[in-house]
Amino acid sequence: MDWNPPAPDANMGLWRGVKIIRTGKTALNDIYVRSEIDTATLKSAKLIIGFNLKNHSAVASKIKVTAEIENIKIEKEFEVAANNSIEGTFTPTEFKQLILNDARLWWTNGIGNPELYSLSISSSVDDVITDHKTIRFGIRTIEQFINKDGHKGFKVNGKKVLIKGAGWVDDLTLADTDEKVKVQVEYVRHMNLNTIRLEGFWGNSEKLFDYADENGILVMLGWSCHWEWQTYCGRPETDFMSIYPNEYKLHTQSFADQVMWLRNHPSVFTWVLGSDKLPPTELEAMLNNTIGKIDPTRPILASCKYYDADDVFNNTSKISGPTGVKMRGPYDYVTPNYWYVDTHYGGAYGFNTETGPGPQVPPIESIERMLPVDSLWPPTNSAWNFHCGRNEFHTLKKFLNDFNNRYGESSDVRDFAKMCQISNYEAIRPMYEAFESNKYSSTGVIQWMLNSAWPEMYWQLYDWYLMPTGAFYGTRNACRPLNISYNYGTKSVYVSSDLIEPHKDLKVKVKVFNLDSKLIYSQSLNIDISANTSKEVLSLSELKNLSTTYFVDLRLYKKDSSLIASNFYWLSTQEDKLDFKNSLWFTTPNSHYANLKGLRSLDKVSVESNSQFSLAGDKQIVSVSLKNNSSKIAFFIELALKGDKTGKTILPVFWDDNYISLLPGESRTISAWVYNKDLEGQKPIFEIDGINLDK
Repeated sequence: MDWNPPAPDANMGLWRGVKIIRTGKTALNDIYVRSEIDTATLKSAKLIIGFNLKNHSAVASKIKVTAEIENIKIEKEFEVAANNSIEGTFTPTEFKQLILNDARLWWTNGIGNPELYSLSISSSVDDVITDHKTIRFGIRTIEQFINKDGHKGFKVNGKKVLIKGAGWVDDLTLADTDEKVKVQVEYVRHMNLNTIRLEGFWGNSEKLFDYADENGILVMLGWSCHWEWQTYCGRPETDFMSIYPNEYKLHTQSFADQVMWLRNHPSVFTWVLGSDKLPPTELEAMLNNTIGKIDPTRPILASCKYYDADDVFNNTSKISGPTGVKMRGPYDYVTPNYWYVDTHYGGAYGFNTETGPGPQVPPIESIERMLPVDSLWPPTNSAWNFHCGRNEFHTLKKFLNDFNNRYGESSDVRDFAKMCQISNYEAIRPMYEAFESNKYSSTGVIQWMLNSAWPEMYWQLYDWYLMPTGAFYGTRNACRPLNISYNYGTKSVYVSSDLIEPHKDLKVKVKVFNLDSKLIYSQSLNIDISANTSKEVLSLSELKNLSTTYFVDLRLYKKDSSLIASNFYWLSTQEDKLDFKNSLWFTTPNSHYANLKGLRSLDKVSVESNSQFSLAGDKQIVSVSLKNNSSKIAFFIELALKGDKTGKTILPVFWDDNYISLLPGESRTISAWVYNKDLEGQKPIFEIDGINLDK
């Protein structure tokens, strides 16, 4: 794959758990709960319970099926012939109890709570229970919509939802423990994302979907591109997936089995038939027909791509028409303004199903864990390349060229790793913010990727060791449900909201500083923002007397002056200029670069810190008070919790904010937590580092 080498076990053996299920003479199989909600009131909902009822005995049987959901209990008797099965249902027409007048809805992260219910269902013959199962489900409705430009988007419970996600990959040898899967989904929630996209392998167990249900994370499930390209599958390429006619029935049944396995998970919001290409027309018809029967509650997406970047190849199905989504790159580094100024490739319009600013070199701890000491520097040697991607992504060559032009060259690996976190943060934040600012001309974006299958330098918001990169906190700050951001295209300030209710009497504060920390512009204004929208609130295009590198500080407050969101930007009067004429399918080069090299010569500052630790259940919590005692900006401060014995970062770790910058004289309190078990008997120690901190 592009993102890791071949698995050393050559894909041998069972890759998902095997269960042996024991029942009595009758069995309940393929149980499902479907919901239909009143999207106007978001109160009432209707439930349908369905199942396959199997009679294993040699005589016809009268079988009573009992279903319970909280205080609801319903029963019905079915007669099933010997060694036969029937499809049974409980409907709200027959059982009025299945009409809920005050339903607790399942919502996505950032909008509301992901409420879950439990169905207990059993079969019995002559009052002897023969089978019993418990099914967890959520009450919610998924729909798709098409915007005025023909781009597809999705609704949850009748409300448009901007898809803000990243691409999941399982461990290289499918060795992720349930605990590691759990904390990764918690990371997704912590970053304020609402979606995971899976391509190909759909998790090595059902736990991934359980955790997504609990955390309000939508899951986009689909087929792998590896059945579409000869390099991977060894079959001749056509305009369609490389599935042969004699395999259509097997392929359809395989997909159907996965749908039946996962259809009770409210997190799953769409079934994707192909990645880069469409299924052959006859196969698409078979898939649509089969999936439509067993799960009519979710939209089907024929492919994750519409037009190629070169506009030559397009996925327009004879059955379902245009896919309505795009996969036009980039996959390698692009400068922050790309997402705002591009209108042809991967920029902030439509639904970009996989994209991103390329490499995300991890912090120094992870680099030292994955590379031999004698290979730590320079980042162009074979060891570094081995831990990059494949094909066009086998080196950091393009990233290094752009990085050096914008930030200046690093002299050693520690400086490089530290400066890379600045670049990671700066590169990922505007991608999400641009799609948020353009909602719903833009309908969604999936960062390629979320995590890594093994220790590497590419495509990760946190690495294989669970170490967050700068991109992790850039994402967290970009994806707040109510946020303030800088538009690199128009040089303006935007406020955006994912929330389904309006907010009034908000206060915006904007400050602009030169590189020497001199305040050159300050503005405050009061605004209202409607539900689920974004708007420009202030232009900064006419600023004067700026240093080559300068800073913009944005704050958004409630009416009571409590802080909702803050964002801090480092910009340049020497602007990035993209060379779109020479774009490739995976990147767009620059003809000119921003000059951010001044960040390397910032005046040293003194930051006072005080940390207080406390226990809360299975968590260790730290509250850190920071104060910048100087008249200069304290830039890009890294906060860390480390073990007193190993000196290594305790992982996973959940900071409210990190890689923060403090204005002259500013004080802030930041909290974090780790799981007690991850301390492994150590005492947690707080450490602080920064670009211009005086140690």
